[in-house]
Amino acid sequence: MTKSSSPSKRSLATQARRSRQRIEKIRAAVGTIDYLCTGTLYEHLSRCGKAGCRCATDLAARHGPYYDWGYMQDGKLVRRRLSAEQARLMRLAIANYRKLKKLLREWERESARLIEAEQPRDH
Repeated sequence: MTKSSSPSKRSLATQARRSRQRIEKIRAAVGTIDYLCTGTLYEHLSRCGKAGCRCATDLAARHGPYYDWGYMQDGKLVRRRLSAEQARLMRLAIANYRKLKKLLREWERESARLIEAEQPRDH
């Protein structure tokens, strides 16, 4: 590499400092996560099956809402019925899981940048 095409020590130091700052922000964000679950939350209405009930003929009269949480366990889909409050917390836990995955990808990317800035390759 020529001198003009290789990053200067100052720019590498700046890049390293910025990567460390980003990593610290990511670590702080990870530390705020409480509930954490994978899966999908299903909200649905249902018919009871009683012949005399309005839900048998009127879709607007169906019962619910009911909440089910679906997730994979040992390669199989498992579904669990949740209360409204459990569903509220599960919605938060699933959002947190997705947020954590995104944060981990960012952390990995910044770690690679940091390694490259602190330990540049010799040619």
